[in-house]
Amino acid sequence: MALSLKGRALKYLAAREHSRVELQRKLAPHAESPEQVDAALDELEAKGLLSAERFAESMLHRKAARFGAARIQAELAQHRLPTDIAQAVVRTLKDSELERAHALWARRYGSVAEDPHERARQARFLAARGFSGEVVCKVVRGDGCELPDPSDPS
Repeated sequence: MALSLKGRALKYLAAREHSRVELQRKLAPHAESPEQVDAALDELEAKGLLSAERFAESMLHRKAARFGAARIQAELAQHRLPTDIAQAVVRTLKDSELERAHALWARRYGSVAEDPHERARQARFLAARGFSGEVVCKVVRGDGCELPDPSDPS
């Protein structure tokens, strides 16, 4: 027995939050028409089962520790979320960008590079993950963040 479009959508949403765009793409092969998919998604939104806000928050929690605001903003744009929701998420990310970049850098490298080639490599690592140039410079130079003392037990 084949699942209905709404049943398929609920199955996807039970696994994790999805954007409307994702669900449209996943349900399209199983529908007779695009209008059928839109009707099913409209019903799920009306019942509160499909939410752009929850999707944005879910993506934020899944990716914030590994990526910068620019990368997450680009991914949110791919999902065509309403601009007010995407901007709110990006604003919360920018407040913690230096700390998140430093934590990621510390896990990967742990010490300030002495030679310019290694410093450039560390900067490329952070920049590729969507951290701003200003934050990348501060982290790679060791400005603004205290490195943990390995002899400190706390």
